[in-house]
Amino acid sequence: MKRTLVKYRNSAFRRLIERHKKYAPLIFFVGGFIFDTLTLGRVDRLYDLVVLWLHMTALTLTLILFNLVDDGKWKNTSLEKYESYFPLAIQFFFGGLSSAFVIYFSRSVSHSKTISFFVILVALLLANEFLKKRISNKYLQFSIYFFVNFTFLSFMIPVFTSKMNTTIFVVSGLISLSFTLTLITLIYRMSPSTRAEIKFGKILAIIISIYLSINLFYVFNLIPPVPLALEDGIVAREVKKESEHYMVTYEPEKWYVFWRAHKLDFKYHPGERVYVFTSIFAPTDIEKSIIHRWQWYNPQTETWDIVDNIDYKIAGGRDEGYRAYTYKSNVKQGEWRVEVITKEELVVGVINFNIIIDDAMLEGKMTEKAF
Repeated sequence: MKRTLVKYRNSAFRRLIERHKKYAPLIFFVGGFIFDTLTLGRVDRLYDLVVLWLHMTALTLTLILFNLVDDGKWKNTSLEKYESYFPLAIQFFFGGLSSAFVIYFSRSVSHSKTISFFVILVALLLANEFLKKRISNKYLQFSIYFFVNFTFLSFMIPVFTSKMNTTIFVVSGLISLSFTLTLITLIYRMSPSTRAEIKFGKILAIIISIYLSINLFYVFNLIPPVPLALEDGIVAREVKKESEHYMVTYEPEKWYVFWRAHKLDFKYHPGERVYVFTSIFAPTDIEKSIIHRWQWYNPQTETWDIVDNIDYKIAGGRDEGYRAYTYKSNVKQGEWRVEVITKEELVVGVINFNIIIDDAMLEGKMTEKAF
């Protein structure tokens, strides 16, 4: 081990790190992001669970070690030589955990409901890059930690309890709040430099504000009901089950419209059916009631009128998600959307389309895909 360290000190890699020290935290943040993007798949898989728990545990321990450096706690110990790398490790674990959450959120086709997390993530990245003290700023450090920890538990607790509802989300938040405040209190008591740098009342107010904000985001459907994810949402002309597959026939969108499979405009012949096919990922052993809420935009009142609520139950465990479909006949012309929601009315995803009544023969190319 000692020989390895000597080689590292004399290596080109170390000189590169020293030369670009200014950008090292950002590089390690992005490194953690890329690592998880390439390796993670589904939140209930053993590998993913181990990686996420290791990231969270290592982040917590490194945070404690880093905040005691200025107090000389590691002087004349084996940890002293690694002190300069603690901030980089924190950046790596922040990046790794954040990327994992983005991966799981991005599995949903409802990007409008997950954009809030991406905005927060970008804000944290920019704050980390432009704040003078960067990750050594303890207010920023503890705030990001709480956000990451809250998100982490909102995934983990449903996986381990096989239950997913608003109560579970609230409990996840309370556990995260208690744990984070305990960690901050521990560091605050152990570290005179921390007591000199931050005011406990101020960091307490910041953490509670973040806690309340995340809960408001959840209540107003700005964060999807994790760990559910809408894998596919397609407006189709026909859906039929053949053996183990669902055969879905629809008019495909142009190749460059990568975020949507079906064409937005649906040419409707009076009397035919309009199908909406969805597949929803849920961790193994989770069962949940799901509703397809069909809505038509009323141009006179400028509101979305609820046309029908069609419910069904899903069972978790399938990689590609639990498949189901609903349909309507005799629909009006205009803007439509189908909200895919839980019984608590938390939005898993939204599928938009326009009905255009047209008696002419269809000329567009149809695609039949097996799910």
